[in-house]
Amino acid sequence: MNNTTSRTNIPVNPFYFPQEEENEINLKELVYKYLAYWKWFALSLTLALAAAFFYLKTQNPQYKITSSLLIKDNKNNLGQDDLMKQLDIFSSNKVVDNEIEILKSFTLMEKVVTNLNLNIQYFTSDQFKDIELYGQTSPIHLEVIKANDLAYEEPLEVKILNKNSIEINGKSYPVNQEVQTESGTFKIALTGNNPEMKELSVHLSPIQALVEGYLENLKVETSSKMSSVLMLSLESPVQEKGKDILNKLIEVYNAAGLEDKNKVAANTLVFIDERLALISKDLTEVEKNVEEFKSREGITDISAESKLFLESVKENDAQLNQVKIQQGVLNSIEQYVRNKENKAGTVPATLGLSDPVLLGLLDQLAELEAKRVQTSKLVKADNPMMIAIEDQISNLKKSLNENIQTFRKSLAITRQQLERQNAKMESLIRTVPGKERALLDISRQQAIKNNLYIFLLQKREETALAYASAVSDSRTIDEARSSNKPVKPVKRNIFLLFALAGLGIPFGFIYLIDLLNDKVKNKQEIKKATQAPILADISLGDQEEAIVINHQSRSVIAEQIRGLRTNLSFLAPGKGVQTILFTSSISGEGKSFVSLNLGASLAMTDKRTVILEMDMRKPKLHAGLEIPNTTGISSYLIGKAGLHEILRPVSGQENYYVITCGPIPPNPVELLVNGRLSELFQELKEQFDYIVVDAPPVGMVTDAQVLGQHADATLFLVRHNFTHRSSLKQIDALYKEQKFQNLNLVFNAVKHGGKYGYGYSYGYGYYN
Repeated sequence: MNNTTSRTNIPVNPFYFPQEEENEINLKELVYKYLAYWKWFALSLTLALAAAFFYLKTQNPQYKITSSLLIKDNKNNLGQDDLMKQLDIFSSNKVVDNEIEILKSFTLMEKVVTNLNLNIQYFTSDQFKDIELYGQTSPIHLEVIKANDLAYEEPLEVKILNKNSIEINGKSYPVNQEVQTESGTFKIALTGNNPEMKELSVHLSPIQALVEGYLENLKVETSSKMSSVLMLSLESPVQEKGKDILNKLIEVYNAAGLEDKNKVAANTLVFIDERLALISKDLTEVEKNVEEFKSREGITDISAESKLFLESVKENDAQLNQVKIQQGVLNSIEQYVRNKENKAGTVPATLGLSDPVLLGLLDQLAELEAKRVQTSKLVKADNPMMIAIEDQISNLKKSLNENIQTFRKSLAITRQQLERQNAKMESLIRTVPGKERALLDISRQQAIKNNLYIFLLQKREETALAYASAVSDSRTIDEARSSNKPVKPVKRNIFLLFALAGLGIPFGFIYLIDLLNDKVKNKQEIKKATQAPILADISLGDQEEAIVINHQSRSVIAEQIRGLRTNLSFLAPGKGVQTILFTSSISGEGKSFVSLNLGASLAMTDKRTVILEMDMRKPKLHAGLEIPNTTGISSYLIGKAGLHEILRPVSGQENYYVITCGPIPPNPVELLVNGRLSELFQELKEQFDYIVVDAPPVGMVTDAQVLGQHADATLFLVRHNFTHRSSLKQIDALYKEQKFQNLNLVFNAVKHGGKYGYGYSYGYGYYN
């Protein structure tokens, strides 16, 4: 029969209902499956909670340290025009972003670590963890003279012996002296704090690694999008230590800002002091010359006319000297602008310059260069922000050069006028008598130097006042403070996390085993894989007897066997089923147990029933019933025995008989097709109401297919968590090709509690 015919002529079975593919998870089945392992879940959860408890014992609580800082935006906007203001290129937010990066810079944190000696940590141990001693809580103070690599790899175990000696890593050393150890040269002093503490360990950490760790822990962010208030926070197991770190960070940040802000004033003070030293020396020499001249020439006073002339000359000389100073300063500024094209230099002094445009441009250039230096630490040279700053500096220097040239021409004209006036004055001086003229020249030099000296003193006081009045562009709103309760670890979260892990580990383990298991686990898998109907479910049991059903039995398995017996009447309505064949895909699926008990159930209905042990390769049924196997089916098939000789009653069962397989033949298949098998079934049908055939598995040999020709119905055993899912495809093919009459499935040994199997020993040792 071809496959097309067989597919169109599949018999209608009252127990077959087309199954739609089920994509939804059966929650109840899933819950029951995992509840079977509740002991493992309980054990894992208990261990996880115990692990959480000990984990919390080993962890130091972390406190959150916070501080707030206001960034003042008092800078002029670097000369940006209205269009740039509208584009928000120089907005306050960008200034705040730069300050955030500065606060999180390696340089500032390195100063904090160095100033507070954070690279040296003192610890004492309790039963579960190390506790850091900070500040006034440590009984010792260690000073590192020179440390080697070993000092950073292993802690120094310190034991205080007495007030004069200590023990480091098992060796005794004096206190308050430089001592040479295996880890380097150190000096240890006793602080007098915690005198009851005698043992502790000292950890030395590399500065760079420590700074990077604190920077990762440090958070700096604005309080809101439009605010210039920065919120600083970090987590620390020692509250005082965290406060000191934030306070010191703000301190070094403000100091760095003031240092940068006062750089121009400091340079001006240095320039004025240098000039004052030179002018003072020149003034001393001129005054000495006046004194010597008057003494030598005997001059006490000059005429009133000479005095008036001298006053006029002094004023002209003072103006000329002022112009010369301005030209010198202008040359210095021009050299600064031209020779420092691509990097920030020292801003020259602007002493004597009164041009507000030039001074404004210089201030803008100094601020732009300072901004370029700060920005270069944060971004690369090809960053748009750096390019914009470079363009502004370039344009500003062009404007400066033009202004310098214009101012230079103006000074040159003024100097020429003053020099011409001086020349005129000198021609008039010649009319003065020789002595008075010589005195006039000397006094004139004295007045020039004296005026210049006074001018420099005045400018120095002005610059010093500006230097002293400089304030930081930031203000501390709140000093560092600590949270009252630890923020880490959160006990509730830790217990919850460990509890989830405790439940998840057995869940994942069970799921993995279930995922790797290729055995049939439920009826849904059977229904998806084959159209063959499921006639009955048989639960697993732990009975030791071969036959578990009798008139008094009310066990689950006994009732399920009775249900299977009832369902047989629906397989062939009107006609009835007389011969029932039991088979399976492999051995060990329970067909012998089910067939034996179904036969007993049929016999209890006052129907003569016989069960045939048709496995003539390696039979086991007769051993379970404790019946001799000297003669049997093989004896009948070869003509050496008649039916009455091989038919035996089942002990303790009324109307129930068994025919064992007999001596094992060398050629079972050939023996089954020699013609005597049909005669056997014909005789049995005349004498018995039901014939139950316990056949070999179909997956290994063809015996079952030969026997199936004589059966009215075939019951195919599928065992829960034992039958391979790949065998279901073979069952579906057998059903569609109608290799067996009325093929139905029995789902056997369904597990309800985590274990399965029958106490009755049966199976097929071969077919491995």
